[in-house]
Amino acid sequence: MASSNPEGKAFSALSYFERGDALSERVRRTLVRTLYTQPSSLAAGAASGIVSSLVVAYISESTVMYVLTLVLCIVAIARVVLAFSHSPDSDTSTNELEIVYEVGAFTYAFLLGTAAAAALVLRVHPEAEVLIAVNAVGYGVAICARNAGRPVIAIGQLVLVCAPMIAACLYLNTLAFNVFAITIVLMIPAMAAITMSVFKVLRDNIAAAETSARLAETMQRLARTDAVTGLANRAGLNHAMVEKLMDVTDDQMMGMIWIDLDRFKEVNDLLGHPVGDRVLQTVAKRLQEITPDGATVARFGGDEFIVFCEVDDRADCMRLASEVHAEIMRPVRIDGERLEIGASLGVAVLPDDGGDADSVMQAADLALYHAKVNGRRQTCFFDSSMSRDLARRREIEDELRSAIQKNELSIFFQPIVDLSTGRIRTFEALVRWFHPQKGEMRPDEFIPVAEETGVIVTLGNWITAQAARAAAQWPQDVTLAVNLSPLQIKAPGAALGVINALREAGLDPARLELEVTESLFLDDSEATDDFIRELSARGVRFALDDFGTGYSSLAYVNKYPFRKIKVDRSFVSGPDVSRRTEAIIRAVAEMGAQLDMEIVAEGLETIEQVTAVRNAGCTLGQGYYFSRAVPDYLAAMLLAQERDEELLRRTAS
Repeated sequence: MASSNPEGKAFSALSYFERGDALSERVRRTLVRTLYTQPSSLAAGAASGIVSSLVVAYISESTVMYVLTLVLCIVAIARVVLAFSHSPDSDTSTNELEIVYEVGAFTYAFLLGTAAAAALVLRVHPEAEVLIAVNAVGYGVAICARNAGRPVIAIGQLVLVCAPMIAACLYLNTLAFNVFAITIVLMIPAMAAITMSVFKVLRDNIAAAETSARLAETMQRLARTDAVTGLANRAGLNHAMVEKLMDVTDDQMMGMIWIDLDRFKEVNDLLGHPVGDRVLQTVAKRLQEITPDGATVARFGGDEFIVFCEVDDRADCMRLASEVHAEIMRPVRIDGERLEIGASLGVAVLPDDGGDADSVMQAADLALYHAKVNGRRQTCFFDSSMSRDLARRREIEDELRSAIQKNELSIFFQPIVDLSTGRIRTFEALVRWFHPQKGEMRPDEFIPVAEETGVIVTLGNWITAQAARAAAQWPQDVTLAVNLSPLQIKAPGAALGVINALREAGLDPARLELEVTESLFLDDSEATDDFIRELSARGVRFALDDFGTGYSSLAYVNKYPFRKIKVDRSFVSGPDVSRRTEAIIRAVAEMGAQLDMEIVAEGLETIEQVTAVRNAGCTLGQGYYFSRAVPDYLAAMLLAQERDEELLRRTAS
C-alpha cells in the first residue's frame, strides 16, 4: 500500500509529460541541456561499467562476458564522443539532441543490465556477481538523479538496466534471487517517483525563471518605450545610441536632429491633452516614415523628439533635416480641425561636432537653443561659436545673480514729459549694471540672458521694489512706469510681488504704470488675464509699449484696460521715418483721443521731432531731447527744479 501511491503519481506525471506538458521550447531546451551538462561524469560512469564487466570477464574467462564487455565498451566510448561533440549551445535541434542521447543511454543501460544478468545466470563467481550486480543497480539509481531533467530517459534507463537482472533472478528461482528480484521491482517505482519529483521541481523552477526573464524583458522594453507615441523614450534612446556607437567605424558619420515643437503647450491648454497626444502621435508617425531604415526615432520628453541615424556626410544630414522639418510643418488635421504645427530643429554630426554620445547631444541641444532664440520655426546647425556664446551667457547669468545679491545694480529714471506744458508727468524705471571689473553692462546684453534663464523674475521684482521706494518720495502727481517681462507676469504669484512692493514702499497703486509689450499676449494665457485684472482692480495702470511692432495691436487695445500707448521709436527717429510714419502716428493719436488714452512718442532727440509728434496729436514725449535716464537723486532734483521754476513764474506773474 505504501508504495502504490508513489508509483501511481510517478507514472501519472510521466504520462502527463509525454502528452505535452505545455512547456515552451526554451524550457524543454534547458531541460535537455541538463543531459549534456558535465560529460566528464558520463565518462566516469561508463568507465566504471566497463571496468566492472572486464573484471567479471577476466575472473570468469567467459566468452559471452568478453563479447558483452567489448560491445559495452564500444557503446560507452561512442556515448562519450557524442556527448562532447553535440553541444546544447549549438544550432542542433532539441529533438536531435534528445534522440542522440536516448539511443546511447538506452543501449548502454540495456547492455550493462544484460552483462549483470549474464554474470548471475552463468554463476561466474560470487565476488564477480556482486561486483557487476551492484554496479548495474547503482548505475540505475544514480542515472535517475542525473537525468531527472528528462524523466522518460532516466526511468527508461532504470528499467532497461534492471529488467535483465529481474529476469535472471526469476530464472534462477532461488529464495535469495527471488527476494532480490522483488527488491529491484519495488525500487523502480520508488526511484521513478523521486525522479518525477526532481523533474517537477526543475521544470517549475525553469518555467518560473523563463517567465521572470520574459517579464523582465517586457518591463525593460516598456521602460524604454514612450507610452504615447510608441517611440523610444529617453532611456531607450540612450540604449540605442550606445549600441549604435559600439559598432560605428572611424570613417562613419552619425547625425542627430533634435526637434522641438513650437508653442505645443497651447494645443494642450486650448484643445486638451487627448488632442495634444494625437498631434504627438502624428509627428511620431511622420518621423518614422521619413527617416531612413535603421534610424533611432525617440520622444525625448514633452514636445521634443530626436532622430539619430547614419549619414553619408554633413550635406546628407542637412538634406535629411530639411525633409524632417518640412514634413513636421505640414498642417495636422484632428477631428476635422486644421492645426498648424511649427518646429525648431538643432542638428549636430558625429564625430565633427562631438566624439561621443554626450558631446553630440550637447551640440544638437545648443543648436536647438539658437534656433529657438533666433525666432523659432527654423533649422540651426551646430557651430563652434555657439559654445563660446553659451559660455558668455552662462558667465553673464552667474554674474547677474551675484550682482543682485551684492546690490551692484542701480535704478535710473528717464522722464516722460507732457508735450503741451513741458512738465514731467512720469519717470520710467530702467535698470543699470555697473560691473566692478567690466564697467557698465548694456541692458541689451544682460536682459535677454535674464529672460532666457528665468533670472528676470527675481530681477523684475527687485526693480519694481526699488523703483517704488524712490517714487514714494516724489510729488503725488508724478507717476512711475516699470517695464515687465512676460516671464515675470506669468510666474506664480506675480501680482502678489507687485502688491507687496507697493505696500512696502507706501506707494499709491494708482501712481504705478506697468508697461507690457505685445509679445505678452501671443500665448493668450489665462495667467496674463488674471494678472492684469487683479492689479487693475487695485488701481494699477497699464501701458502698451512698442506699439505698432506686433501683429494684433488693436485687438489688445480693445481687450485690455490700457490707459497709455507708447509709439515705438522706429516711427519717430528711425531711418524709415517718412510721411507714412507721420500718418501712422497721427492715426494712433486720433485713436487715443477717442479712447481717452495718453499717447507717448519714444525716442525724441530733436526739437523738430518734438514738434512733429505734438502736431500729430501725441500727448507725451520721451527721449534724449528731454533727458537721459538719471539716478534717483537727480530725478528728485529735476522735479525740485521744475517746481521751483513754476513757483518763480507764479510769483513773477
